[in-house]
Amino acid sequence: MWNKIKPYVISVVIALAVGGLSAFLTRNGMDLYQNKLQPPLSPPMWLFPVVWSILYILMGIGAALVYIDRDKDPEAATSALVTYGFQLAVNFFWSLIFFNLQAYLFAFIWLLVLWVLIIVMIVKFSRINSLAAWLQVPYLVWVTFAGYLTLMVYLLNG
Repeated sequence: MWNKIKPYVISVVIALAVGGLSAFLTRNGMDLYQNKLQPPLSPPMWLFPVVWSILYILMGIGAALVYIDRDKDPEAATSALVTYGFQLAVNFFWSLIFFNLQAYLFAFIWLLVLWVLIIVMIVKFSRINSLAAWLQVPYLVWVTFAGYLTLMVYLLNG
């Protein structure tokens, strides 16, 4: 039983740890963000950790599915997982850029890079496991919304 769930547990823990560390490192910057002019459709602050936790879990499950199915095409799976790791790192640094540095325009540009990486990851995941790819769609939608919020915070406060 453990051998079947182990890849999921490890992958989800890694994704949540990245998100948790990012949240921990940006906790003071979030207070500053709350004092900025907020764009229309800005969700309440409590919603961000809820949504991000769900998205990190979905990312982890998707990565585990690709890892489990890696024998279908080992090269493609490796490439997909490297892209996954890279986008996870870009995701991590976005929070530091936005919340701690308050470099809102740079954060928006950084988020565009993340958005492209998510699309590339989805395409690569789809070659190995279609469910893994579909599990990333909410992430893409949320990052698209985050792009709107980031740009608007820049325009309202820059």
